[in-house]
Amino acid sequence: MQNLPHLLRAFVLGAVLVSGLGTALAALPIQHWRQASGARIYFVESRGIPMVDVQVDFDAGSRRDPAPQAGLAGATAGMAGKGVLPAAGEPALDENQLGEAWADLGAGFGADAGWDRMSFTLRSLTDPALLDRAVLLASRQLGEPSFPVDVWNRERQRIGAAIRESDTRPGTVAWKAFQKAVYDSHPYGQDTTVATLAAIGVEDMRRFHRAHLLACRAKVTIVGDLDRTRADAMAARLLARLPRLPDGAGCPELPAVPEVQPIAAPAMQSIPFQSAQAHVLFGEPGYKRSDPDYFPLLVGNYVLGGSGLVSRLNQEVREKRGLTYGASSSFSPGLHAGAFTVSLQTRPDQVQQALRVAQEVVAGYVAQGPTPAELQAAKDNLIGGFPLRIDTNRKLLDNVASIAWHDLPLDYLDTWTAQVAKVTAQDVRAAMARKLQPGRMVTVVVGATPSVRP
Repeated sequence: MQNLPHLLRAFVLGAVLVSGLGTALAALPIQHWRQASGARIYFVESRGIPMVDVQVDFDAGSRRDPAPQAGLAGATAGMAGKGVLPAAGEPALDENQLGEAWADLGAGFGADAGWDRMSFTLRSLTDPALLDRAVLLASRQLGEPSFPVDVWNRERQRIGAAIRESDTRPGTVAWKAFQKAVYDSHPYGQDTTVATLAAIGVEDMRRFHRAHLLACRAKVTIVGDLDRTRADAMAARLLARLPRLPDGAGCPELPAVPEVQPIAAPAMQSIPFQSAQAHVLFGEPGYKRSDPDYFPLLVGNYVLGGSGLVSRLNQEVREKRGLTYGASSSFSPGLHAGAFTVSLQTRPDQVQQALRVAQEVVAGYVAQGPTPAELQAAKDNLIGGFPLRIDTNRKLLDNVASIAWHDLPLDYLDTWTAQVAKVTAQDVRAAMARKLQPGRMVTVVVGATPSVRP
């Protein structure tokens, strides 16, 4: 991993130290522009080491999967590294030849798909001879994947075997049931299964690729030892082999995805399973990343269950009563409302007590909010740990790509500590009350008797 330049790190630390005084320092200048293709570029010039990290994001995550083909986005991303087509006098390359080519360059290229986006990442030295070759190879992998049938048949078998093995674990059973209970028919709750994999063919991947991976939809984040001119040229070359639109044609809109619906009434699932520990999950849809309550909820959840052994949930369920090795809570905001989740494991005969205590802690916290001491400790820890969020090129890339994806202000990282510092107990209490309804959460227990009640 590449460290941030010493001067930039000093600026970051300085911003942390003076955030309480309201002083603004330009710690992380993010340059942003739009190319003629419509692609949006976000660039941070980092001159410490001659390397560059790139991420290219498209609205092509699993929320775009047809329900009978859940897993299509992930399969398409995974198969992007399994071969490229011959083009412009360049020979076809299979997966082994691709791997050897990247090894020869000392560079790397990867792809994956989450709920909202499909992401492609490139890391290379910035020596012109190496970088030019790496960008060419990445552009072929991004724009001209071959999707070989025999490789997909092998991969489908491998993924299916992994799914079947995972489904023998109580944690997987609990998580899948919880996702379905929280999201219902929303794409966030779709589950990739052996059956949905069987319905996916390479032609489906090719159609998905052509429909979703257009240069006009790309958000390209670049962090590294380049100037703006080289960064712009590199981004254009990366996207040059994607499907082209007719001259004058606007970027076609993708179909709207419905929002996650609130839970109307509490629900309980108790799933028998032979395991030494019962897995307990409860929660409900939380909030979208664009929600103005983001910082109060970030700080608030840190107190409730996001700070490890010192969180309120851990203190009540583990330290005072010894009912679990650990209990946690989390929000997972995305383009849609991701779940608020409380998670713990306990002995099957202690499930009723552990669940009751955890639910009471959540209900009490939503009603009363954090104590002054809890709030101050949370803010101190979050602010003090901020430099560790951006102390490598990879971490910085992740943060800037998130800014790009969620259309956050370009000075978001400069103001992050000040946003945390100004959160009050009333802010936390009001935000938690707006987002959480403890009496309407869903609960899933795997590994206990069906008689367990919420």
